[in-house]
Amino acid sequence: MEEASGEQLPIESARRRLLRRVAASRLWRAQVRYGVILVAFAVLAYYARANAYFAWDRAVAHRIQGLRTPALDVLMYVVSYIGYGVIPYAIAAATFFVFLAARRRSEAYALLLSTAGSGLLNRTIKLLIARPRPAAPDVNVFRLHGGQSFPSGHVTFYVCYFGFLFFVAYALLPKRSLARRLALTLTSLMIALVGLSRVYLGAHWPSDTIGAYFLGGLWLSFSLYLYGRWKERSTFHQEENAER
Repeated sequence: MEEASGEQLPIESARRRLLRRVAASRLWRAQVRYGVILVAFAVLAYYARANAYFAWDRAVAHRIQGLRTPALDVLMYVVSYIGYGVIPYAIAAATFFVFLAARRRSEAYALLLSTAGSGLLNRTIKLLIARPRPAAPDVNVFRLHGGQSFPSGHVTFYVCYFGFLFFVAYALLPKRSLARRLALTLTSLMIALVGLSRVYLGAHWPSDTIGAYFLGGLWLSFSLYLYGRWKERSTFHQEENAER
């Protein structure tokens, strides 16, 4: 028995070293990806501050708006609807309290960080860049908007709100369940379509939405990282701490 135990020690030690190397490699790759996205966002923001729009912005916007049909008008407006006014604050707050009622405190506070934090960050960058909204005759504008254009607040919110719900549904709902499939499909569609809808409706240039996808993705990743740490430590779950 002692010999068997002695043989297992080097094996377990080697396994731990291998796991640490794998984890370090994954962390390095993730840091490289985030660094590339951050640099891309910074470059795009720099040029957006100096240009009301790019030549390719106008060409892409005309191509997208050239697809206009009555059915697409309705779909694009419906997709964008929950990003207007106080609606995003209301649905984020409602979801926060639903998580609390379900005793999912880590999820509740991570959602709050993801949505509220991204909103403050988006507003700050908008003020710094101060890019004007698209206007006629450059594009067709369905609805007049005030404020700045870069990056899109709709896209940033959708990425950080629906992206967080996508992750929670993927992690917590039973595999192959209908609820999980529906949740993943709906959240993915909202994230994918909102950028298209903002350009289609003339509310943003394509570069505004691309910048928002970069910004939202970075902030969502940061929020999910803290969420994972909170789950490991049971930060918001006193009952779990008591059990441990």
